[in-house]
Amino acid sequence: MAETGATLQSTNNELVKCIEELREKREEANRQIQKEEEEKARIVSEIQILSDRLAKVDDNLARRYAAKAEYDKAISETENAFQKILESSRTLLHVLKRESTQLRKKSDGSG
Repeated sequence: MAETGATLQSTNNELVKCIEELREKREEANRQIQKEEEEKARIVSEIQILSDRLAKVDDNLARRYAAKAEYDKAISETENAFQKILESSRTLLHVLKRESTQLRKKSDGSG
């Protein structure tokens, strides 16, 4: 009976030791979980900050693209108007030369 009691005591001590080891491992797991949850929260916060920055950059880009389109439009319209002015100037010069030639011929013929 003493032997059974000793075996029971030994088994009991081993069980207690195993339970303690499991508790230590659980605590280590809890520490790791807490550490990773903190890292996750930090990353989520950084993502939110970066998302906000990205939204602002996208807004700025949209405004700048719109302004660029307006510049492109103004340049195109100005270039077209300038081209028309050049064409009108050429036409005017041609007419003026023709009239000048005709006036010279009349002036030379009548003198």
